[in-house]
Amino acid sequence: MRWVALTAVAPVAWGANYFVTHEYLPAGSPLYGAALRALPAGLVLLALCGWRRPHGGWWWRSAVLGALNVSVFFALVYVASQLLPTSVASTVMAMSPLTMTLIAWPLVSERPRTAHLAGAVVGLAGVCLMLLPGADGVSVPGVLASAAAMLVSSFGHILTKRWNADTDVLASTAWQLTAGGLFLLPVAAVAEGPPPALSTPALVAFGYVSLVATALAFTAWFTGLRHLPAATMGLIGLLNPVTGVLLGTMVGTETLTVQQLCGLVLVLAGVMLGRPTRAGLRGAGRTPPRPGPHRCPAPDPPPSRPQPR
Repeated sequence: MRWVALTAVAPVAWGANYFVTHEYLPAGSPLYGAALRALPAGLVLLALCGWRRPHGGWWWRSAVLGALNVSVFFALVYVASQLLPTSVASTVMAMSPLTMTLIAWPLVSERPRTAHLAGAVVGLAGVCLMLLPGADGVSVPGVLASAAAMLVSSFGHILTKRWNADTDVLASTAWQLTAGGLFLLPVAAVAEGPPPALSTPALVAFGYVSLVATALAFTAWFTGLRHLPAATMGLIGLLNPVTGVLLGTMVGTETLTVQQLCGLVLVLAGVMLGRPTRAGLRGAGRTPPRPGPHRCPAPDPPPSRPQPR
């Protein structure tokens, strides 16, 4: 269960990230906001792993995963955080359990268990209840941006699980974040002009977003992906909307309606319903080795000689 506890750090930090972005970071600069979140985190992790460089296929894999998990995902999350209340923005991401489960089936051969599917459906029902028409502050573009972020990240995380079996987690995470940040900087300069002026609270907020909600959270999440099945990871991710709702109501100015409260209860029920079994945790996270040119069949034993009498 230590892998479950470690992985839970990520969705809790991401749920708080919605609140910090909505309250303290400048609106109208999603590309710069995403770059300032990713690049410092990647450089810090690179320093921690001794500036280890990618090798072999990880040069292009880092670029692909950096684009999916960082560049596109961070920009969409920034837009969603500015357009939606914290509770709604983080709750849309609760659709990721079902999405990750379905994507993991063909990509990493993880057939979903009934309990995982049931938990994902119950959690999704809670999401739909919290997003029914009539909830205050729901922006259609914001919901679309959050849903797109969920789809992109789900696909990127399963690709990470598929490709990350024989690599150092810290180094691969560092290069994903660094590549994603480097992709974002020139696009931000062209699309948004000069970087926005940052106040002291915004600098402190970027420190949390980059070091805690990115460097620490993604390292914990990708470590969990190596040891836990994708369906379990998606259900742990339901702690994201729980954190967002609680922060939005306790710290922010948002109100928790009866409708949202019922949806929150369903989300928590989905987490409990699809919690992994002890036997599943022991073996589900292991990915069978894929054959490759470096794997050769063992030679046949030499024939035995008749012993002299």
